[in-house]
Amino acid sequence: MATLQDVSQCVLEGDLDGIKDLVQDLINEGVDPILIINEGLIGGMNIVAPLFKSGEMFVPEVMESADTMNEGMKLVKPLITDEDVPSKGKIIIGTVNGDLHDIGKNLLVMMLESRGYTVIDLGVDVKEEAFTKAVIEHQPNIVGMSSLLTTTMMKIESTIKQLIADGVRDQVKIIVGGAPVTQEFADDVGADGYSDDASTAVELCDRMMEEQCKLQELGV
Repeated sequence: MATLQDVSQCVLEGDLDGIKDLVQDLINEGVDPILIINEGLIGGMNIVAPLFKSGEMFVPEVMESADTMNEGMKLVKPLITDEDVPSKGKIIIGTVNGDLHDIGKNLLVMMLESRGYTVIDLGVDVKEEAFTKAVIEHQPNIVGMSSLLTTTMMKIESTIKQLIADGVRDQVKIIVGGAPVTQEFADDVGADGYSDDASTAVELCDRMMEEQCKLQELGV
């Protein structure tokens, strides 16, 4: 008989073939779909994250684990409603104008989704105005911008300036990252946070959401 621990282990191992049978077995046994998600599928990714951060797992392995989790999700999601699994927060993420790199961004999207966030991925080469449009349309808590080239780094600054000009900057927290990006640069361009890897970025988003929740409780 399949167990939630089996599902977590399957996600950890990136076993795309095995996850379908395990999740379907649990569904057939009448296991609560929310438990399958939280303790099985997301539980597996919660094991992956610290292993990735410590260097015991690498990007291709993490992506395999995330793909495995998503395969399991496809079977469970039709059985639940959005209200059953409330989003931890909404995040818009994109690679800035002129930059076509997306491996790091894609990894972060997967890890954020596995943590329970709703992620709107704008893709690559995202123009400044497109970030503003997405903020107005989706009303996110956080906006993430990445740049992998020194030649496109300043597009982060121009995007933040665009958000200010359009009157939506104060509605969101902004996090930035990418190979040439540093904490000093993030401070200089007015970002709210910086991360040098996907795991740390997820932790940063968690902290930001906790702060927002506390402020809401205080009525600020």
